[in-house]
Amino acid sequence: MNKKLPILISVPHAGETIPPEVADRCILTPEQIMADSDGGASEIYALEDLVECFMTTHIARAITDLNRAPDDRRGDGVVKTHTCNLEAVYSTFPDAGTVQLLLDRYYHPYHQELTSLANSGIVLGVDCHTMAAIGPPVGPDPGGERPRICISNGDGTCPDDWFESLGDCLAEIFDGSVRLNSPFTGGYITRRHAPEMPWVQLELSRAPFMSNSDKRSGVLESLRRWLSIITG
Repeated sequence: MNKKLPILISVPHAGETIPPEVADRCILTPEQIMADSDGGASEIYALEDLVECFMTTHIARAITDLNRAPDDRRGDGVVKTHTCNLEAVYSTFPDAGTVQLLLDRYYHPYHQELTSLANSGIVLGVDCHTMAAIGPPVGPDPGGERPRICISNGDGTCPDDWFESLGDCLAEIFDGSVRLNSPFTGGYITRRHAPEMPWVQLELSRAPFMSNSDKRSGVLESLRRWLSIITG
């Protein structure tokens, strides 16, 4: 049996479930929920049997965004008023008590678990996402064409030599279309948990340049090559 990779995989935006706390007021259709979530992420990053630690959630990003600060009250914040496509999430926005309930039940436990895993012999945390091929209205690059892959270590969440080496490994597998810290420079998960262990954010375009199965194989092989380089 192959030894598991000493990697922590976090997949915070693959969920599409509307929790019961807000089911009576959420007005998004299943299609809108899916469009606001990281389509394909549950397939591409299905590596739970191959890495030491794996974290994900079934709750939709439009309801509780694990990659936002807990006090981020913007429209695209931790509990959103609108999706990334500027669609209203609720008929009536939840009151403060309900917002806190969402955080207590779905947000804080995820981050507490990530913290607890930092001392389990993990070399690197990888916060895994998929991104629209063209930047949506809410984002750093509205209307811009995106690369196949973006990795980010904004504010030094991962050592530069590790980061550049991972970019090289991904470029070898994915035909060179890899950008570092563009259009994304790293999210809340990587920045919050970097003091505990090295983290990098990984974004794969949802453009159909490969099947999700092939994207999964490419991510896995890139991580294996990277680990062989940094561990000698």
